Amino acid sequence: MSDVVPEQLAAHLRASLGAWPPPPGGLVVTTSAARTEPGWDGVVRTFQCVRTDDGGAVVSVTPDALEQLRDAGPTLAEATPRIEEVVGGRLVDVMFRWCVEPPALEPLGVWLPVDDPRVPAWLHPFGGEVLVHLDGDTYVGGVGLKLHDDHASEISVGTEEAARGKGIARRLVVTASRRVLDEGKVPTYLHDLRNHASAKVAEASGYPDRGWRLVVPIPEGSAS
Repeated sequence: MSDVVPEQLAAHLRASLGAWPPPPGGLVVTTSAARTEPGWDGVVRTFQCVRTDDGGAVVSVTPDALEQLRDAGPTLAEATPRIEEVVGGRLVDVMFRWCVEPPALEPLGVWLPVDDPRVPAWLHPFGGEVLVHLDGDTYVGGVGLKLHDDHASEISVGTEEAARGKGIARRLVVTASRRVLDEGKVPTYLHDLRNHASAKVAEASGYPDRGWRLVVPIPEGSAS
Protein backbone atom coordinates (compact mmCIF):
# COMPACT_ATOMS: atom_id res chain seq x y z
CA MET A 1 0.00 0.00 0.00
CA SER A 2 1.72 3.16 -1.20
CA ASP A 3 1.25 6.38 0.74
CA VAL A 4 2.98 9.72 0.90
CA VAL A 5 5.01 9.61 4.09
CA PRO A 6 4.39 12.68 6.27
CA GLU A 7 7.50 14.79 6.68
CA GLN A 8 7.09 14.63 10.47
CA LEU A 9 7.25 10.83 10.30
CA ALA A 10 10.29 10.89 8.03
CA ALA A 11 12.00 13.33 10.41
CA HIS A 12 11.15 11.10 13.37
CA LEU A 13 12.61 8.05 11.64
CA ARG A 14 15.77 9.91 10.65
CA ALA A 15 16.25 11.02 14.25
CA SER A 16 15.42 7.65 15.76
CA LEU A 17 17.19 5.36 13.30
CA GLY A 18 19.95 7.57 11.93
CA ALA A 19 18.86 7.37 8.28
CA TRP A 20 15.66 7.43 6.22
CA PRO A 21 14.33 6.32 3.75
CA PRO A 22 15.76 2.95 2.71
CA PRO A 23 16.12 2.07 -0.97
CA PRO A 24 13.17 0.04 -2.31
CA GLY A 25 13.78 -3.59 -1.37
CA GLY A 26 17.19 -2.70 0.04
CA LEU A 27 18.82 -2.41 3.44
CA VAL A 28 20.54 0.43 5.27
CA VAL A 29 22.49 -0.42 8.43
CA THR A 30 23.29 2.62 10.53
CA THR A 31 23.39 3.99 14.07
CA SER A 32 22.09 6.99 15.98
CA ALA A 33 22.32 8.64 19.37
CA ALA A 34 19.02 6.93 20.24
CA ARG A 35 20.81 3.56 20.41
CA THR A 36 22.82 4.65 23.44
CA GLU A 37 20.49 7.17 25.12
CA PRO A 38 17.35 6.51 27.21
CA GLY A 39 14.04 6.62 25.36
CA TRP A 40 10.68 8.06 26.44
CA ASP A 41 10.51 5.66 29.41
CA GLY A 42 14.18 5.77 30.40
CA VAL A 43 15.00 2.49 28.62
CA VAL A 44 17.92 2.33 26.17
CA ARG A 45 16.89 0.48 22.99
CA THR A 46 20.07 -0.78 21.39
CA PHE A 47 18.31 -2.10 18.26
CA GLN A 48 15.64 -0.54 16.07
CA CYS A 49 14.42 -1.49 12.62
CA VAL A 50 11.59 -0.29 10.41
CA ARG A 51 10.59 -2.14 7.22
CA THR A 52 8.35 -0.58 4.56
CA ASP A 53 5.78 -2.10 2.25
CA ASP A 54 8.28 -2.35 -0.63
CA GLY A 55 10.68 -4.44 1.45
CA GLY A 56 13.16 -1.67 2.15
CA ALA A 57 14.45 -1.48 5.72
CA VAL A 58 16.65 0.60 7.97
CA VAL A 59 18.41 -1.23 10.79
CA SER A 60 19.81 0.95 13.56
CA VAL A 61 22.29 -0.55 16.03
CA THR A 62 24.91 0.55 18.52
CA PRO A 63 28.25 1.79 17.08
CA ASP A 64 30.08 -1.43 18.02
CA ALA A 65 27.42 -3.60 16.38
CA LEU A 66 27.50 -1.39 13.29
CA GLU A 67 30.99 -2.56 12.45
CA GLN A 68 29.87 -6.19 12.69
CA LEU A 69 26.87 -5.69 10.39
CA ARG A 70 28.20 -3.46 7.60
CA ASP A 71 28.37 -6.41 5.17
CA ALA A 72 25.51 -8.48 6.58
CA GLY A 73 23.61 -8.51 3.29
CA PRO A 74 21.85 -6.36 0.67
CA THR A 75 18.33 -7.02 2.02
CA LEU A 76 16.82 -7.48 5.45
CA ALA A 77 15.90 -11.08 4.67
CA GLU A 78 19.47 -11.95 3.70
CA ALA A 79 20.98 -10.03 6.61
CA THR A 80 18.63 -11.44 9.26
CA PRO A 81 20.76 -14.48 10.28
CA ARG A 82 23.78 -12.26 10.89
CA ILE A 83 21.71 -9.61 12.67
CA GLU A 84 20.17 -12.22 14.97
CA GLU A 85 23.64 -13.55 15.77
CA VAL A 86 24.97 -10.10 16.64
CA VAL A 87 21.97 -8.88 18.67
CA GLY A 88 21.36 -12.25 20.33
CA GLY A 89 17.70 -12.63 19.49
CA ARG A 90 15.17 -13.71 16.88
CA LEU A 91 13.70 -10.90 14.76
CA VAL A 92 9.91 -10.61 14.69
CA ASP A 93 7.51 -8.13 13.13
CA VAL A 94 5.29 -5.66 14.98
CA MET A 95 2.58 -3.65 13.21
CA PHE A 96 3.67 -0.07 12.53
CA ARG A 97 0.82 2.36 11.75
CA TRP A 98 0.43 6.11 11.53
CA CYS A 99 -2.46 8.53 11.08
CA VAL A 100 -2.83 11.70 9.03
CA GLU A 101 -6.60 12.21 9.15
CA PRO A 102 -8.65 10.76 12.03
CA PRO A 103 -12.27 9.88 11.28
CA ALA A 104 -15.12 12.13 12.40
CA LEU A 105 -15.83 10.47 15.74
CA GLU A 106 -17.07 12.35 18.79
CA PRO A 107 -14.21 13.27 21.14
CA LEU A 108 -14.03 11.45 24.45
CA GLY A 109 -12.18 11.85 27.71
CA VAL A 110 -10.39 14.52 29.72
CA TRP A 111 -6.67 15.25 29.94
CA LEU A 112 -5.40 14.74 33.48
CA PRO A 113 -1.95 14.85 35.06
CA VAL A 114 -0.63 11.35 35.72
CA ASP A 115 -0.53 11.99 39.46
CA ASP A 116 -4.31 12.49 39.57
CA PRO A 117 -5.66 9.75 41.88
CA ARG A 118 -8.18 8.67 39.23
CA VAL A 119 -5.40 7.75 36.78
CA PRO A 120 -4.50 4.04 36.93
CA ALA A 121 -0.94 2.84 37.46
CA TRP A 122 -0.41 1.63 33.89
CA LEU A 123 -0.60 5.22 32.63
CA HIS A 124 1.90 6.65 35.14
CA PRO A 125 5.09 5.92 33.11
CA PHE A 126 3.90 8.18 30.29
CA GLY A 127 4.32 11.28 32.44
CA GLY A 128 2.76 14.67 31.81
CA GLU A 129 -0.92 14.45 30.91
CA VAL A 130 -2.91 11.40 29.87
CA LEU A 131 -6.35 11.15 28.28
CA VAL A 132 -8.84 9.41 30.54
CA HIS A 133 -12.51 8.50 30.17
CA LEU A 134 -14.29 8.47 33.52
CA ASP A 135 -17.65 7.26 34.72
CA GLY A 136 -18.10 9.70 37.57
CA ASP A 137 -14.71 9.36 39.26
CA THR A 138 -14.17 5.77 38.11
CA TYR A 139 -11.62 5.08 35.39
CA VAL A 140 -13.03 3.38 32.28
CA GLY A 141 -10.30 3.77 29.65
CA GLY A 142 -7.35 5.90 28.73
CA VAL A 143 -4.53 6.84 26.37
CA GLY A 144 -0.90 7.58 27.11
CA LEU A 145 1.46 9.27 24.66
CA LYS A 146 5.01 8.03 24.22
CA LEU A 147 6.80 11.30 23.52
CA HIS A 148 9.58 10.09 21.23
CA ASP A 149 10.76 13.46 19.90
CA ASP A 150 9.52 16.73 18.40
CA HIS A 151 8.14 14.91 15.36
CA ALA A 152 6.09 11.94 16.59
CA SER A 153 4.13 10.63 19.55
CA GLU A 154 3.10 6.99 19.87
CA ILE A 155 -0.38 6.23 21.15
CA SER A 156 -1.04 3.51 23.73
CA VAL A 157 -4.68 2.79 24.62
CA GLY A 158 -6.40 0.58 27.17
CA THR A 159 -9.94 0.08 28.44
CA GLU A 160 -11.37 -1.85 31.36
CA GLU A 161 -12.61 -5.28 30.33
CA ALA A 162 -16.27 -4.51 31.10
CA ALA A 163 -16.15 -1.45 28.83
CA ARG A 164 -14.73 -3.15 25.75
CA GLY A 165 -16.70 -3.49 22.54
CA LYS A 166 -18.49 -0.15 22.99
CA GLY A 167 -16.31 2.04 20.76
CA ILE A 168 -14.60 3.73 23.69
CA ALA A 169 -11.03 2.87 22.65
CA ARG A 170 -11.41 4.19 19.11
CA ARG A 171 -12.89 7.48 20.33
CA LEU A 172 -10.05 7.90 22.82
CA VAL A 173 -7.48 7.17 20.11
CA VAL A 174 -9.08 9.67 17.73
CA THR A 175 -9.22 12.34 20.45
CA ALA A 176 -5.54 11.82 21.32
CA SER A 177 -4.57 11.70 17.63
CA ARG A 178 -6.14 15.09 17.01
CA ARG A 179 -4.11 16.57 19.87
CA VAL A 180 -0.87 15.13 18.47
CA LEU A 181 -1.66 16.43 14.98
CA ASP A 182 -2.59 19.85 16.39
CA GLU A 183 0.88 19.95 17.98
CA GLY A 184 2.42 19.52 14.52
CA LYS A 185 3.46 15.91 15.11
CA VAL A 186 2.43 12.62 13.55
CA PRO A 187 0.71 10.04 15.78
CA THR A 188 1.90 6.43 15.49
CA TYR A 189 0.34 3.19 16.73
CA LEU A 190 2.16 -0.12 17.25
CA HIS A 191 0.75 -3.51 18.15
CA ASP A 192 1.46 -7.23 18.04
CA LEU A 193 0.38 -8.79 14.75
CA ARG A 194 -1.71 -11.28 16.71
CA ASN A 195 -3.60 -8.61 18.62
CA HIS A 196 -6.74 -8.50 16.48
CA ALA A 197 -8.63 -6.31 18.96
CA SER A 198 -5.94 -3.65 18.78
CA ALA A 199 -5.89 -3.94 14.99
CA LYS A 200 -9.65 -3.34 14.88
CA VAL A 201 -9.31 -0.23 17.05
CA ALA A 202 -6.47 1.08 14.88
CA GLU A 203 -8.37 0.60 11.63
CA ALA A 204 -11.45 2.34 13.03
CA SER A 205 -9.33 5.23 14.32
CA GLY A 206 -7.65 6.16 11.03
CA TYR A 207 -4.54 3.96 11.24
CA PRO A 208 -4.62 1.61 8.21
CA ASP A 209 -2.20 -1.24 7.62
CA ARG A 210 0.20 0.29 5.10
CA GLY A 211 2.45 -2.76 5.08
CA TRP A 212 5.03 -1.19 7.41
CA ARG A 213 6.54 -3.15 10.27
CA LEU A 214 8.71 -2.43 13.27
CA VAL A 215 11.18 -5.30 13.54
CA VAL A 216 12.26 -6.19 17.07
CA PRO A 217 14.55 -8.84 18.56
CA ILE A 218 13.10 -11.46 20.88
CA PRO A 219 15.74 -12.78 23.31
CA GLU A 220 16.97 -16.32 22.72
CA GLY A 221 14.91 -18.84 24.61
CA SER A 222 11.81 -16.65 24.68
CA ALA A 223 8.52 -18.37 23.93
CA SER A 224 7.09 -15.28 22.19
